[in-house]
Order: sequence, then structure tokens, then C-alpha cells
Amino acid sequence: MSQSSDQQQHPISLYLKIWGLLFVLSTLSYLVDYYQLEGILRWTLILVFMFLKAGLIIGIFMHVSWEKYSVKLLLFIPPIAVLIFIALMAIEADYTYLNRLTFSK
Repeated sequence: MSQSSDQQQHPISLYLKIWGLLFVLSTLSYLVDYYQLEGILRWTLILVFMFLKAGLIIGIFMHVSWEKYSVKLLLFIPPIAVLIFIALMAIEADYTYLNRLTFSK
């Protein structure tokens, strides 16, 4: 077997395009602070840019885009489950706090 049949080669142009896109997203993220956006718009934009950059890095530079579906599930189901549990705990904590405020008087 030749070495080229065992390994999948990706064009360098793909990596350069992703690098450029990461640069643009980082610039946009910087501009959020530069223009002193505030409130929900600021945090929404910061989170959107952060998730886009993380997704590109994981998908392309860590080669997850070319993995089998089962490997993708193995990588992404546990963090998603943790986020769901954190959301449930936050909801329950708010409920408990509001009950304590209501019935403490």
C-alpha cells in the first residue's frame, strides 16, 4: 500500500481560507469592543463569534469534519448533556431563590 492511499490530503487553500475567515471573525469580535456595544447585543455577538471560531477550528484544523458520525457523537454528546444539566440546575436555583423570597416574609 502506498502512503498516499492511507492518508487523506486536504488542499492548502482550504486551510488558508479558514485562517482568513478566522481573522475576519476575530476582527468582528474586536469591533464589538471598539464600538462599545452594550447589553444583550454585545453578549450575543461575542458568543456567536466565539462559537463560529470554535466550530471552524474543531471542524477543519482538528479534522472532525472528516470523522465518522459515531466519533462526532462521541465528541459532542457529553458537552451538550453537561450544558443541559447546567441549564436545569440554573432553572431550579432560580425557582428555589424566588420561593425563598416569596415565603420568607
